[in-house]
Amino acid sequence: MESQKFALNGSGNIQRINLQKWRLVILLRHLKITYVTLTFFIIHIFIFGKLMGEETAETFTIAEPPICYNNLGEKVNFLQKNNPNSEVTAGMAIRGPDRKPIIYRFNYEKSPPEFQIFVDYHECAHHQTGHVDQPHPPRNSYEHLMNESIADCLAILRMRDEWMRKTIDYEIFINTLVKDMEFIGFPKISITSRLSNIENCYFNYGPAGDFLEGILLGKGSN
Repeated sequence: MESQKFALNGSGNIQRINLQKWRLVILLRHLKITYVTLTFFIIHIFIFGKLMGEETAETFTIAEPPICYNNLGEKVNFLQKNNPNSEVTAGMAIRGPDRKPIIYRFNYEKSPPEFQIFVDYHECAHHQTGHVDQPHPPRNSYEHLMNESIADCLAILRMRDEWMRKTIDYEIFINTLVKDMEFIGFPKISITSRLSNIENCYFNYGPAGDFLEGILLGKGSN
């Protein structure tokens, strides 16, 4: 049985909780509309990194990972890994052999920091929401795509709230994501659907903590 995982900060008043539940309903409706276009949207091992090896030998400085706690309050550790046989920047959220929550960072020097951080936040989101400790849904099933869409939303919200200092950071991330998905061979409609979800979250949602709180309350997570 595969496992996954995410973290929660604070609580809000009833009015804010109701607002977040309403926003969650809107998000879920939006995702249902775009679901049919998301075939092979994203797999649990996040492989939308920059395929620099076949384009350029350029390497990037590896960014410091963000702070990450899972939904049980456990600190998540980031471990750097390199695969000489792959040019893909990737992330993986799991529990290690000692059952401690970890995120593997593969080949991060292949992508710009703006993309590295998004992958970090995306994988941390799986820990924050408790996905890592739940049975992994069938790949490309509605539940799987929903988990990935939520992870994307939480990732871009945390990136916006905690990491970005100027508009160009968002533009670099989006341009890298589009370029990589095109290079990998995703159909245009899948790219457009994913960008639509990310941009909707980035421009229209409130603080990341409020969004996460709504997700955890909505699914009855700890």
